Amino acid sequence: MFRNELARRRQIILAILTLYIIIASMIERRHRATVEGLMQRHPAVALLGPRQSGKTTLALEIGQGRSSVYLDLESPSDLVKLKEPELYLVGHEDKMVILDEVQRVPDLFKVLRGLIDAGRRRGHRVGRFLLLGSASIDLLKQSSETLAGRIAHSELTPFDMLEVVKTSADMNRHWLRGGFPDSFLAPDDRSSAEWRELFIRTYLERDIPQLGPRVPAETLRRFWTMLAHEQGGLLNAARISQGLAVSGHTVARYLDLLVDLLLVRRLTPWISNTGKRMVKSPRVFVRDSGIVHALLGLETLDKLLGHPVVGASWEGYVIENLLSTAPANAQAGFYRTSAGAEIDLVLSMGDGRLWAIEIKRSLSPQPSKGFWLACDDIRPDARFVVYPGAERYPLKDGLEAIGLAEIMGLLAASP
Repeated sequence: MFRNELARRRQIILAILTLYIIIASMIERRHRATVEGLMQRHPAVALLGPRQSGKTTLALEIGQGRSSVYLDLESPSDLVKLKEPELYLVGHEDKMVILDEVQRVPDLFKVLRGLIDAGRRRGHRVGRFLLLGSASIDLLKQSSETLAGRIAHSELTPFDMLEVVKTSADMNRHWLRGGFPDSFLAPDDRSSAEWRELFIRTYLERDIPQLGPRVPAETLRRFWTMLAHEQGGLLNAARISQGLAVSGHTVARYLDLLVDLLLVRRLTPWISNTGKRMVKSPRVFVRDSGIVHALLGLETLDKLLGHPVVGASWEGYVIENLLSTAPANAQAGFYRTSAGAEIDLVLSMGDGRLWAIEIKRSLSPQPSKGFWLACDDIRPDARFVVYPGAERYPLKDGLEAIGLAEIMGLLAASP
């Protein structure tokens, strides 16, 4: 009887997972066109993103339209195939090769360089390799040094707002659960919270130790949770080191690790030539809002709305969505002076324009005095206050209130 019930539950879980995969594959990823465009111009493309963000699904969808082969470098059976990598890959020269978790085999980059150069001599110039990685700094360093002039890089975030949000209820669900596909598509908030808790534990107990750093899982979780409590705050390494009973150097190492894994964003100050005394510490955000809420134990929207982190969580959510659609050549930062002038997000666009963006979680958004002082300092070409509504309307002195979806559309259309 017990075995029959266990088998039935397994079948239900399998059916739910299958449904998730079907639904996820039906959601069109805006980034697909970007990756396919890079594949048409470069021999190799590195697609970066945190685990479970949809890299493999997107890569397999791209591979369906052409002859391709997929290798997971965490799979022992696939690693065996690459025991003699040059011999194996030469045998698939007529195919696009997808290599997942490629940072696990750093020696492979030298082989890829030789194959790319040999292919160029035979007229095979673009679209040869699609490399997937979840550790950005190591992968960027390895590929840039070994494959210079042969590889392009692109980042895939979890679902952004334009991909999954149609209504205000969708926006609240996306904000609460975050953009990781399995979390966003979960049948209810409890299931979503359970998935995110498992995601956090897996990173701490399995993924990070596999990358090499010897960091106690409980200490790193406390650090990650402290960042969630201080979402968007200026980095105070001394206070964090005191709370964790570790050195400031160790705190910097922990932060570098989470930034490298694309789980935390370090937003740097935007430096101007105004002669003002600038704040020099970076602001630190846990990138996915759902992970913020999981670290703080906020399973429902009601709990989130009643928590002190609600404003900072919304600001981080907006910033991540804006940067997911900003042009690849845009530079992002924040502006803050010791005199109180402040802009939440400054975007320096590739064409030289400067955007000043204030973020408010209010249907009647009004920027602070510090925003106007900052605009007087840097004189941006465009001024926006992003709020949860949908209507776009002017306020004063060139400032516009604008919904998140609309300003993301403006960024996506920018050169």
